[in-house]
Amino acid sequence: MYSLPPKYNFLNKYLVRDSNTYSVYLDAASAIRITGNKPILLENILLKDGSISEYPVLSNVTSSPEVVSEYFGVSVSYLKDFIVKALENPVEPDVKSPNQYYNIETNLYKLPILYHYKGDGGYYITAGIIIAEDPEYGLNASYHRLMLIDKDRVVARILPRHLHKYIERGLKKFTICIGNTPEVLIASALSPELGVSELAIANSMNKINLIDYDGLIGSEAQIVLVGELTGEYHDEGPFVDITGTLDIVRPQPVVRIKKIYVRENAFYHAIIPAGYEHRFLMGFSKEPIIYRELVKNGIDVVDVHLTYGGVSWLHAVIKIRKKSEDDPRKTIEIAFKAHQSLKLAIVVDEDIDIYDPNDVEWALATRVQPDRDVYIYSNQIGSSLDPSADQITRKTSKWGIDATIPDLKRIRDFRKVV
Repeated sequence: MYSLPPKYNFLNKYLVRDSNTYSVYLDAASAIRITGNKPILLENILLKDGSISEYPVLSNVTSSPEVVSEYFGVSVSYLKDFIVKALENPVEPDVKSPNQYYNIETNLYKLPILYHYKGDGGYYITAGIIIAEDPEYGLNASYHRLMLIDKDRVVARILPRHLHKYIERGLKKFTICIGNTPEVLIASALSPELGVSELAIANSMNKINLIDYDGLIGSEAQIVLVGELTGEYHDEGPFVDITGTLDIVRPQPVVRIKKIYVRENAFYHAIIPAGYEHRFLMGFSKEPIIYRELVKNGIDVVDVHLTYGGVSWLHAVIKIRKKSEDDPRKTIEIAFKAHQSLKLAIVVDEDIDIYDPNDVEWALATRVQPDRDVYIYSNQIGSSLDPSADQITRKTSKWGIDATIPDLKRIRDFRKVV
């Protein structure tokens, strides 16, 4: 029976072990989805060539606040503050040699890369974190889905953000790290400002080391690919993304895999698109970013939640202690700047449970007048993952709702008494 590496023992409290044999084509992804948000280890994965993979598949490493809090040894209620503290106090990690790694054949077909949905354009690496270095801006760590083309080539979805800027400045080589610990997984989803290293934030959460893979920096992941941009482009997609809908096909950069490093007893980490881990990493990691910006701009914010119904990405409910009638509008506009993909921001008072959609709807029903409390923002840059937005330009409309008590002098009239 496969034993998880010691750093992943925190999962044992929740872990589902499955020794059945699952194909990389649809079967493994389906087995993971059925388990919901529980961490799951698939021990026997059937590769395309009919052989059993040397590497089991682990999923839902960071699928819920409970699992992540267990790893960090903090309460669920403190987890967001814990991440904000790390954001504010990054600490550069040490760099070590790759003594614990060995090279394997550069053949991606030997890895259990999954085909997740029938509508997808191919087999996808979904938990790959690209770690890139720029002479001026330093290290950047970010998620990029990678569609398998052949045994040593993938096509990478790269949005016009930090990695794209690095490439414009001449970057060609980088590492792709699969099977990271929770601090690296979460920090790499935060997207702090350019020049702030996600890996330094991870190191502030929990001590990590970086590895020098022949002059390229990577994490202490289970599997590390050394990649180089070829200068070619290839159609990427379709891909079922966080909304549960198919993202469109686009020409994207081709990456040739030059080397593959693995640890002893390695596993392959798979994130199921639109699954619990995908939503947690994308949504929960944006909540501290919004929270921090609100605090910096003088808003007495209590909590921020990207809702599951809003695909943990497009809709947020923000709880504040309102000090002035202008606070809700300011909160909405700061939230849109902090998380550009956000489409709807609802602001509520501290008596509302933002994790209970019925309580939020109650606030909408009893405290909102649409002609007074709804703000529309047209011609905005949003998310290409929203199928109702322009998929190329990302242009969209956004709206904010002030669902706070409308008159601070009449608080008693708006409080629940039953």
